[in-house]
Amino acid sequence: MAQNKKKLSGVFAPVVTPFNSDELALDDLRFNLRKLNETNLTGYLALGSNGEFRSLSDKEQIQVLEVFAEEKGNKVVMVGTGCESTTQTIEKSKLALEMGFDFVSVLTPSYFAKHIDGTTLHCYYTQIADSIDIPVLLYNAPGFTGGTEIPLKTIVELSRHPNITGMKDSSPVGPLKLLAHLDPAEDFNVLAGSANFFYPSLHLGASGSVLSLANTLPNPCCDIYRLFMQGKYDDAKELSFRLARLNQAVSGAWGVAGVKVAMDIAGFKGGKPRHPLQDLSEEAKERVKQAIINEGFMSA
Repeated sequence: MAQNKKKLSGVFAPVVTPFNSDELALDDLRFNLRKLNETNLTGYLALGSNGEFRSLSDKEQIQVLEVFAEEKGNKVVMVGTGCESTTQTIEKSKLALEMGFDFVSVLTPSYFAKHIDGTTLHCYYTQIADSIDIPVLLYNAPGFTGGTEIPLKTIVELSRHPNITGMKDSSPVGPLKLLAHLDPAEDFNVLAGSANFFYPSLHLGASGSVLSLANTLPNPCCDIYRLFMQGKYDDAKELSFRLARLNQAVSGAWGVAGVKVAMDIAGFKGGKPRHPLQDLSEEAKERVKQAIINEGFMSA
């Protein structure tokens, strides 16, 4: 078990997994990573929700990670390794370490949701963190887990573990509540999981974010963090409002399919989501494009 807590700050992209006729398009993933490597992003989340990890076989997940290992450059990479069983999660986390990645991001188990309480989650995360030598990030995303989330009391307790270095929180007001209850001495890194609350989270002590829009507009997303760190709060707030409105029109309205369409518009290779998720209609694609134009991120 690792005994140090790595500092984690800045903006990360939860990188999408491109497909071609429902098959992995690894060359497109490679193209996107090379393009993102030229931006101000701190790094990436591989095999996250936007990466459609639940739609990938174990073999496909490894293929995706091999591309990340080859193309990550000097970026920090977090790997989503959360499974329904503790044993599986530990195995995948050890693989992430062997492949040279920096952190694992562990989503809550949720299939037996009625029995996943704070005590169960405390045991789950503690066993994982005790068993591996790569720093662990808790991942709270009730929108993807049927409402299952880590209770605030449990998070505070887990924040003291020497190998649990932080948390990505995608619940609507989770980061704001959490940051008010954490002990700054624990050096626990909180990453806001949405552009909707990234800016206010920074004011309460968040160290960064994982933003779906960073797949499309990486540098503007990074500019919020940069402007905030420079004390240019009005500029950061104005940019935050624009990105939050766009986020609602893209990811909020259409999920992964909307993120991929926005990427295509911005010159990346998003493509279509994997079935059963559906691609957007031409009308919806035009609405996404118009939203990007309306917020001033591209010309008509």
